[in-house]
Amino acid sequence: MNLLIGRLNKLINYKSERELDRPLIFIVGAIIIFGLVMLSSASSVIAYNTYRDSYYFFKHQLFGLVLGLASAWFFSKVDYQVWRKYALWMLIASIGLLLLVFIPGLSARWGSSRSWINIFGFSLQPAEFVKITFLLYLAAWLEGRKKKLAEISRGFGSFVVILGIIALLMMLQPDMGTLTIITLTSLVVYFIGGGHLKHIVGIILLGLAALIIMINIYPYQANRFKCLIDPAYSPKEYCYQVNQSLIAVGSGGFFGRGLGASRQKFLYLPQAQNDSIFPIISEETGFIFSAGLILLYLALFYRGVVIAKNAPDDFGKILTMGIVSWLVMQALINIGGMVNIMPMTGVPLPMVSYGGSAMLAALASIGILLNISKQIRVN
Repeated sequence: MNLLIGRLNKLINYKSERELDRPLIFIVGAIIIFGLVMLSSASSVIAYNTYRDSYYFFKHQLFGLVLGLASAWFFSKVDYQVWRKYALWMLIASIGLLLLVFIPGLSARWGSSRSWINIFGFSLQPAEFVKITFLLYLAAWLEGRKKKLAEISRGFGSFVVILGIIALLMMLQPDMGTLTIITLTSLVVYFIGGGHLKHIVGIILLGLAALIIMINIYPYQANRFKCLIDPAYSPKEYCYQVNQSLIAVGSGGFFGRGLGASRQKFLYLPQAQNDSIFPIISEETGFIFSAGLILLYLALFYRGVVIAKNAPDDFGKILTMGIVSWLVMQALINIGGMVNIMPMTGVPLPMVSYGGSAMLAALASIGILLNISKQIRVN
């Protein structure tokens, strides 16, 4: 028992001379609180219609939030440098979870994608955890191979192989939205870690080729691009969601209809509690609060830049930029799809959309950021 306690004391970081980054806590707290209020409103109709409980999604989100806050507390206490040693094994475990979605009996479909598994009655989306474990692995890998990145066997080639394995599993589900987030975040991390620009351009070209293949395999992917170009292409079928989203955003105006007064949430806009929650936010609170939410995400990114700039080592710097790039890019991609300036991807709005796996992964990553901030003096 004493040996176990001793190891836990070494694992947990007790550097009390430095406080957690308060601006970061405030930004994340503001996003979560605002998200809970809007989820309660946006999901009320579909929750009552499906479960006869207007607060069904809200209550389940609270459960996910409790787990997320517990994980954030844990990761804020554990010295982030510990994860350098376990990054590879965590990535392997996450890839193993990705493989479980193809096993009958465990796999669970959501729409056209089978990206979920059911364990003891609980739904889990493994791809959400790959986002953070892949970042941990890449940060550790890049820190140790800065001078070898130009080599094919031990540098760039290894990066492409690992990213390719994850990309293949994502395409087989298919989950193009999550794949887009993972790929873009990986490229940011690779560049920050010292990767060559020509390699990044090469991966982007490979990604475009893979996208063309996916469009031919899954025709609905092509319809998303057609809806981007012309929302009137198929307003009652393929472009229905984007048209309803644009109606919600436009009808909110500058000040909004008022909290709880959305019309689109009355089963007009699909997935109002998930990836389509931003149009409901715009409809009820208007441009002011919608823009405020976007500014909070940008403030999160800025805070990450400050922490990364003062990080004590390259591992912390790369990891910090990877985490904030992931969260903010996902937010902008979600919002961009809802206002039709890019194709819809089906990714959730971080720490706002309904989803326990997404909340748990996001807050765990915030916990890591807080631990890094504890070991530096930020302005």
